[in-house]
Amino acid sequence: MNPYIEILRPGNAVMAAISIILIAFIDKTFTLPVLFAILTVFFETSAGNVINDYFDYEIDLINKPSRPIPSGRISLKNGRNYGYFLFLLGTICGFLISYLTNNWIPFLIVVFADIVLYLYAYKLKTTPLIGNLCVGFMTGFGFLFAGFSINNPHIIWISAILGFFAVVMTIAREIIKDIEDIEGDESTGAKTLPILIGRKIPAYIAFILIIIDVILCPLLYFYNIFTILYLAIIAVAIALFVYSAILILKSQDKENAGKVSKYLKIGMLIAFVAFALGSV
Repeated sequence: MNPYIEILRPGNAVMAAISIILIAFIDKTFTLPVLFAILTVFFETSAGNVINDYFDYEIDLINKPSRPIPSGRISLKNGRNYGYFLFLLGTICGFLISYLTNNWIPFLIVVFADIVLYLYAYKLKTTPLIGNLCVGFMTGFGFLFAGFSINNPHIIWISAILGFFAVVMTIAREIIKDIEDIEGDESTGAKTLPILIGRKIPAYIAFILIIIDVILCPLLYFYNIFTILYLAIIAVAIALFVYSAILILKSQDKENAGKVSKYLKIGMLIAFVAFALGSV
């Protein structure tokens, strides 16, 4: 794969953009602002990934040496400039949404995202729990951004609920990723939660957060937000979430944490499918 595509982590960027597609699908709205919203989230997520790899160069030499920057396929300078360019593209798209809808909240959300994503990569990532919260809230903002881009009060409410689901599950996954990356983080002096208090307590925190979302999932049906089809599909995601929660309590070694992180990602994707089909 071309390193300039690989460094975007296109799978993650596309998954983030799915939040926009999902909300548009629920509202049955497909307009030019929606298209720009999809591009905005893709560019912003990609920019965050690139600038994160730029600042994480030394950590990735240990944890992820095959990534484009530590492997030497992209220079540090080019990686930084590439990240800035992607931030610019995302901000321009955000401006166009606000201009077309005469609603400046989407543009303000994008500017806020620019600042948070940069500060996260630069400093906040190594701050205990704060870094995890930043990633979680930015994931949730994707849904809110979709709601405000469509500019429909009812869909803004639904996007807030789905955003909360994404925030909670993403924070859990980020904590588990910190457990997975503890070796490389320690070598660079990072102060993540597992480094400060050990692996067990963060594993329990992740477990609790996962269970909160597991409880939330069926409630979205019982409060008539989604149809019975949603309940059938979300049951698969719930099973995967519960299995992952139990798995991380059993073992917090690097390999198992990586496996749990992957399972949670798959479960979230299944949940998004349930949200979409359950709104039909």
